Amino acid sequence: MSQKQKHLEHFGHGITDIDTQELISIASGEFVTTRILNITKGESGNPGRIQGTVENQKNIGKIYKNSKFGIYGMVDNLSSLNIDTSREMEVALREEIKVGKAIVLCSLDSQTVEEYEIEIKNIYKQNNYDNKSMQIRVTDERLLEKTGGIIQGMSGSPIIQNGKFIGAVTHVLVSNPEEGYAVFGDIMLKQVKEVR
Repeated sequence: MSQKQKHLEHFGHGITDIDTQELISIASGEFVTTRILNITKGESGNPGRIQGTVENQKNIGKIYKNSKFGIYGMVDNLSSLNIDTSREMEVALREEIKVGKAIVLCSLDSQTVEEYEIEIKNIYKQNNYDNKSMQIRVTDERLLEKTGGIIQGMSGSPIIQNGKFIGAVTHVLVSNPEEGYAVFGDIMLKQVKEVR
């Protein structure tokens, strides 16, 4: 990854108007740190959520782009984040992604990022039009116990397979919170190139 890509911040889907579901046009914005207060476990019909606060937050960067593929910007205050820069990795081409086991990285306590097992169920290799590139399923019992699967607030959680970054969580299936969708890493890289 280049220096610019290393400091990329991404969330799995854009910010939309609650009434029209249209993307909100933004001129700029800020990334700030948060503190997790509570986790509401997902169940069929209720996807659950991570509740947090921005009290005593630190500004860590700027938002430059709100797209159907996510929110993009640059982080310029890495010291405020708990990031292990020695774990930099390559971004996989979509042709390298396989159905089967993968890992999702997620922080559920404001302190540590944990690895949880998931399964890639389907890959939509021709998808360049939305952020539902892969169908995923949470298989890790620890994550299922804590969250019931994918919950609101996990968007943007990185997915790793065979030592490479393959994409990020974007959606939960409301009817089954153990399953959801993710966007390809190569789509994310393309969006990064258009930032600034």
